[in-house]
Amino acid sequence: MIKECIILAGGLGTRLRSAVPDLPKCMAPVAGKPFLSYVIDHFRQQGIEKFIFSLGYKHEIIQAYLDDKYATYNKQYVIEAEPLGTGGAIQLACRQATEKNVLILNGDTLFSIQLAAQTAFHEQHQAHCTLALKPMQNFDRYGVVELQENGAIKSFKEKQFYESGLINGGIYALQVAAFLNEGLPDKFSFEKDYLETLYKERPMYGIVQDEYFIDIGIPEDFEKANRDLMV
Repeated sequence: MIKECIILAGGLGTRLRSAVPDLPKCMAPVAGKPFLSYVIDHFRQQGIEKFIFSLGYKHEIIQAYLDDKYATYNKQYVIEAEPLGTGGAIQLACRQATEKNVLILNGDTLFSIQLAAQTAFHEQHQAHCTLALKPMQNFDRYGVVELQENGAIKSFKEKQFYESGLINGGIYALQVAAFLNEGLPDKFSFEKDYLETLYKERPMYGIVQDEYFIDIGIPEDFEKANRDLMV
C-alpha cells in the first residue's frame, strides 16, 4: 500500500484570482474551510501516513494553516525558490520521499479515488507511473487518455471537445527511483516532458476511477465545489 504522498500546492492560481484574490489556490475557502483540507482528509482516510507539500507562491499561508490544523501529522515542506513546473516540483519533492512508491496529488483538485485499487494495479504491473483516470462526458477543458486492453497507456489526445473520454485526473502512483533516474532537468512539465514524451518507452498505465472529481482552477468549478461539498 502506498503510504506517502506529495501534494503540489505551489501554483499561482491566476485563473481563480477574481474569486480568491489574496490566497494560494489550494487555500480557497470551500464550504467553510480551505479546499486543501478536503484533499488531505480524503487521503488520510485512504491510508496515507506521510504528506510532503510542494509549495511556492504564498507558502507561508499554507504552512501556518497546516502547522495549526494538522500539527500531529507526519509532514514535510519543499519550497520552490522559483517556479519549476509540475515536473520540477515533483522531482524536488521526490528527493524527500522514503518509500519505493509515492502518490502525487494536486492541492486544487479533489479526486476521491480508492487508493488500494490504484496501489495494487501499480504494483502488479511494476509500473513507473500509474495515472488515475476519470470518465467524463461532453467536455473541452481536458485532454483524453486512451488505454490498451491491459491498461497500458496507448495515447494522449489534445484538449478539444469530446462527447466522452477518460481524462487524466492528476493523481499518479510514481516509482520514485525510476523517475529520479530519468535525469530530467530542474524545470519541466510532468505531463508534457515526462508522461507524453516517455509513455511509449516506459511502463506507464492508467486505472479508471469513476469517483467524485472537482478541479477548482476556474471560478465556475470553484462555485460548484462550494455547492457540492456543503455538509
